[in-house]
Amino acid sequence: MFKPTVGPIIGHTTTDHCRIFLRGDYADNLVFAGVRHRRQGDTTWSKGHFVQLNAHRDMSDVIVLNGLQADTLYEYQAGWFSLLSPTHTVETIAELPLQWPRTTYRLRTQSGAADTPRAYVVGSCRYLRITGGVPSLPGLGDRTFAGINRLVEKANPPISAILMTGDQVYLDDLNVVAPDRTYKNILFKYRTAFTQPHISKLMSSVPTYMILDDHEIEDNWPANKTSRDAVLYANAMQAYGIYQASHGPAHEHSEDGLNKSLKHYWYRLSHGDIEWFVTDSRTQRNLAADDRRILDEEQEQALLEWLINSRARVKLIVTSVLFYPDSKHNDADAWQAFPGQRLRVLETLRRHGIKNVFFVTGDIHGSMTCRLRHSQDPDFEVNTIISSPFCNSKLLPYAKAADFVFDAPIARTQSGEYHSELTSKVLGQDNFARLYITAQSVQVTFHDRDGLALQTVDIPLR
Repeated sequence: MFKPTVGPIIGHTTTDHCRIFLRGDYADNLVFAGVRHRRQGDTTWSKGHFVQLNAHRDMSDVIVLNGLQADTLYEYQAGWFSLLSPTHTVETIAELPLQWPRTTYRLRTQSGAADTPRAYVVGSCRYLRITGGVPSLPGLGDRTFAGINRLVEKANPPISAILMTGDQVYLDDLNVVAPDRTYKNILFKYRTAFTQPHISKLMSSVPTYMILDDHEIEDNWPANKTSRDAVLYANAMQAYGIYQASHGPAHEHSEDGLNKSLKHYWYRLSHGDIEWFVTDSRTQRNLAADDRRILDEEQEQALLEWLINSRARVKLIVTSVLFYPDSKHNDADAWQAFPGQRLRVLETLRRHGIKNVFFVTGDIHGSMTCRLRHSQDPDFEVNTIISSPFCNSKLLPYAKAADFVFDAPIARTQSGEYHSELTSKVLGQDNFARLYITAQSVQVTFHDRDGLALQTVDIPLR
């Protein structure tokens, strides 16, 4: 067996199951991939779990490990191979005397305890330019993931998950000069981005959750869409489905395995009494003047129902673009360009008295925390955590405090006004954030690309 050509990537992981993405390679014969596992300290491996790899998924797939124990450290091995005989199936190859790759990876299942402290890493925007099939300074962006790895190795409690909130790849890295539009080039970009050594090590050991933003397609999609972009969109979303969505919770899980069909890209994630709603704020936009939407109607309804009915102590909403604060340079791409829908979310939070809600986002190439309050409702408070970028392009500026509106309301109603305020410095450098959630607070620490702490903000829970 050979080591995976991409991965393994630990995807959605619960108390009793884990999804592992891996890629083999093209061959003239049948190609299979496999994973075997054991609890750390055990000497006997499980039977192999195998899938047949196919070209329509770029010779990749997701293997699901079921029947795991909660809050337990496991070791696993992963690999792929090809066979001359066309009669083999995933059942018959389980009896073959396979020699597994020597590399051993580790994963930890989630704790089932409702009130246990948990830690997360969040970030966005990993710029990697590829010109003529050659990545430009790939180690520059991978350096941030080396910093995350150092944090993961000493984290207590262990990092429950990494949430990448958009722009994991830049298909339009040179924009109008030479954007990636062909399926072949887009796949090559994903393979290159996800096989750099430090991000590869990170994703092989910590559950990684992703959602797309515009650069997975093109800048400010779909505002800049033209009649020539139908093929681009199809290619981009096929690749996104393979490399980002395939191992996440958007795919329903049952005793028969994963449902490979996908109803939508948004999803929910639950860890005890902490819940996440990861929105798709990019592919279902409606730009019509009479019904502007950043979320489609079904997703908005699901989000509002979750906010009202969920009994989670802490609710975190991932949105790939800013919910607030508003930008002074409004490019009509963030929530401020969809004021009606944003106000419906805010009024739902306020009227139902929903507490401990956090918006988690990136996009702006700057990091900060902000608080939103209502002029006539002292009980209303919503916080946002913004972490971006993992790695910036030298062609793009970093954000600064002067770019945002803090001296005017983001929304007005007959009952009052919603005002945002900074609760941290605005960091203009490559970075990521660690969230430490306890019974008392959400502590946000921003780290530089080497993992050194830049600033910490403690947001009390109510």
